[in-house]
Amino acid sequence: MSSPTLQVAVIMGSVRPGRFGPVVANWVVGQASDRKDLTVDLVDLVDPERITERLAAADAFVVVTPEYNHSYPGALKDVIDAHYLEWRAKPVAFVSYGGLSGGLRAVEHLRPVFAELHAVTIRETVSFHGAAERFAEDGRPHDRAGTDAAARRQFDQLAWWAQALREARALRPYAAG
Repeated sequence: MSSPTLQVAVIMGSVRPGRFGPVVANWVVGQASDRKDLTVDLVDLVDPERITERLAAADAFVVVTPEYNHSYPGALKDVIDAHYLEWRAKPVAFVSYGGLSGGLRAVEHLRPVFAELHAVTIRETVSFHGAAERFAEDGRPHDRAGTDAAARRQFDQLAWWAQALREARALRPYAAG
């Protein structure tokens, strides 16, 4: 029997020295941890121990990605491409950050990649434009009301899809053509 809570893997997509990703990812983990319907696993690609096992155990994913050269980081591409079955028939949400575009171009490149892997991407994206200026020293966004509300909406959608797809996979295993 499956757990009553949904297992969400929050994937920190950047591995660059001096990266801003931990600030954003820790905020995402805090948002998810406030929910009683979710259990969170922070997967840092700098040192991803047992990554295949952790991705397979997840009911859903939140990809935290910066935008590098109008796309997403190579380390994230490597992890996505090294796995296949782990993504299938599971929902993926995105939290992006960066300069002017807030990482949205990275997200738009990730959507068709996950579609090819038979994952379901969540429409709502949480994005931080000028990310370094958007967070206080305590690691929380300055606009807490707006960002917390956006995260709540995103996690509501992610939880709905995760529950629906978990039940569907249990009832009838997903078979891609």
